[in-house]
Parts: sequence; structure tokens; C-alpha cells
Amino acid sequence: MLVIHHRLDAQPHWDEELHLTHEARSKSRLRCFSANGEDVGLFLERGQPPLRDGDFLRAEDGRIVRIVAHPEALLHVTCESSFELTRAAYHLGNRHVALQLGDGWLRLLDDYVLKGMLDQLGAITCVIEAPFQPEHGAYGGGHHHSHAGEAEFSYAPRLHQFGVRV
Repeated sequence: MLVIHHRLDAQPHWDEELHLTHEARSKSRLRCFSANGEDVGLFLERGQPPLRDGDFLRAEDGRIVRIVAHPEALLHVTCESSFELTRAAYHLGNRHVALQLGDGWLRLLDDYVLKGMLDQLGAITCVIEAPFQPEHGAYGGGHHHSHAGEAEFSYAPRLHQFGVRV
């Protein structure tokens, strides 16, 4: 088994590739298979951002492993105007949907319920197969609602400190 514990900066060459979906790239503990069929165990530090297409890892045996974002079924969303696209992004964000942003488009994992909502909003949707690279989040730690005091994530929760003047 190829055992991996460490992330690396960009490397000029690599020995192996892992083709992973967005969900798999978001896990710090994972059993999967390399592009060559070798059994792989990922044991990465918890609390880190998801792996991205083109990231590099180092295995215990010294091999360099490159991450490849595996294509998946995505809804590709466009709109007639920037206001409508912003409105669609707002409603998706309000549902905590992971979004990939582009110039004039949004992408999300294919979901018939969300497609129905987008259709009602007047968005134009089509299903495509592509790697999914959603935004990681404004505070760099994924989904949070002011977990003040946590070592990995701490910002002043001013909106939730009622009666405190800042």
C-alpha cells in the first residue's frame, strides 16, 4: 500500500497520480487507488483545505504523487444578466452549496432539486462532465459560523456579541 502523510509544493516531476472527485479530495483520511491501480492510504493533517487539481503529495516511500481532479457531472449555470447570475449565486450560497465560479458562469454538483430552483429563477442550466474546483470559502477553513477560540479558526464574532460595542 502506498501510504501518504505529507503535502508538497509544486514539483517538476511525479511518480504516480491520484484521480479523485471533489468529495474524495476533501477528505483527510481516504483509501483509494492510484491511476496505476495501486492501493493508496491518505492520512493527511486534518483541518487543511481540500486537495486541488495539480497538488502534490509525498508518500512514505519517497514517491511524489500528483492530484488530478476527476471529471464529474456538474450543472453549468449561466444567466441573461449579471444580476440574475448574482441572484442565482445568492440562493445557492444560502443553501451552503459548493460553487465553482467563472466569468459569467457558476458550476455545482448535478442536483435535480437545485436545477429546479435555478430553472424557476430563470437561469440556463446544462449538465456537463468536468473537474469540480469549488471556492474554498472566505475564511479558508470551509463552512464556519464564528467558532471563536478554536485554534485552526478564530475571528472576532462581532455580529454575535450582543450588547458589546466595538
